[in-house]
Amino acid sequence: MILKNQSLSRRTMLRSAGASLALPWLEIMQPSSAMAMSRSAAPPMRCAFFYIPNGVVQSAWNPSETGRGFALSPTLRPLEAVREHIAVYTQLDRIKVNGTDGHAQASSCWLSSAAPDELSPAGYPLKRTVDQIMAEHTGQHTPFRSLELSCNPYEDNRESVYFDNISWYGHGHVAQSQRDPQAVFDRLFAVKDHAAQGSVLDLVMGEARALDRRLGRVDREKLGEYMDSVRAVEQQIERVRDRQGELAALDLQRPARPWQAMRREEHIQLMGDLMVLALQTDLTRVASIMSGPERWGSPLRVHGLFGDRTIQHHGMSHQQGKDAVRTELEALDRFHVEQFAAIVQKMAAVPEGEGTLLDNSMFLLGSGISNGALHVYNNLPTVMAGNAQGTIANNQHIRSKEGTPIANLWLAMLERMGVQQQVIGDSTGKMELG
Repeated sequence: MILKNQSLSRRTMLRSAGASLALPWLEIMQPSSAMAMSRSAAPPMRCAFFYIPNGVVQSAWNPSETGRGFALSPTLRPLEAVREHIAVYTQLDRIKVNGTDGHAQASSCWLSSAAPDELSPAGYPLKRTVDQIMAEHTGQHTPFRSLELSCNPYEDNRESVYFDNISWYGHGHVAQSQRDPQAVFDRLFAVKDHAAQGSVLDLVMGEARALDRRLGRVDREKLGEYMDSVRAVEQQIERVRDRQGELAALDLQRPARPWQAMRREEHIQLMGDLMVLALQTDLTRVASIMSGPERWGSPLRVHGLFGDRTIQHHGMSHQQGKDAVRTELEALDRFHVEQFAAIVQKMAAVPEGEGTLLDNSMFLLGSGISNGALHVYNNLPTVMAGNAQGTIANNQHIRSKEGTPIANLWLAMLERMGVQQQVIGDSTGKMELG
């Protein structure tokens, strides 16, 4: 039967013999009036970042050819299966502040590209990172403003907050990354927890209104601003609660194994799965994953590499002048690219509208430092997956002019997320991606 001039609730499920299955996004789920105006409403745009620490071995990373259909470099060969979905950018730089820790800057300032006068002597980013600028715009439509994940495998927090976070609301205000997949799952999908928060907000709002009658004009204005901020949180919680029927129908299983017992690729891929789920169900439209923390001298074990012995990634990056060490570093770089490629494939496998989740996304792999031995920030490793609804050309290598700020890329990505901004960090103009 062909349905005409009808609409279908987004919450509609297929039911049979006690089983239920949530439907994907369908055109008929638009209101009838919207369907009359457009044959297919575009799904929302998403953006996510995948961070690799301590830079890369540049000689094995940078492709020798530019343009479309370029030959992948040795480190980037794991992208062959998804090359139609990716673009490689080289010669993109970030400003460096001498006298501050190179690795703290690398992670904490990567997405802000803050200028020297916008940093404290300790390397604090004084500007919001690009993901949080996006999230301020998209968060009004989703239950969660953004999602920050870390695959830090270490329990010894020997480094400061700047080494294990890439997302910042502003000066001194970190968007704290989470490394426990169980905690992330509970945050995203725990129905009872979200429902309980509603009553607390109602109480706060009631008392605020009662207090308003006793205040003068200035205090009433301050209270009004406070109530507006509380209302924003209340609306966020309402959006979470509105989605619980759909989420419950997915019958998602909470991760059973603690993150400390997971192999590296298991931890990264599970975090990738949670990120894909959050983007797919429109719980958030902005996310980030750190594959590991900056610097950090604790022993690291990567299954299948180095004879299963432990290594120290940061220490190795300072010894890449030795052939044997450089070869092992290249293998670790390829491992990180493999993890990114696997998540890209998962996003490409999610149908959405007339394309896929990946088609409606920008998923960027990169690092805030290019060479961990030299502590330099020029020619940062950068790979984009997804075509941002057809506005980014894929299967190409773009080599920018020397000295081009990576902040020019941030401006172009902001534009695709619906944010019009003229400058971010040390940007000099929007980068061409089409």
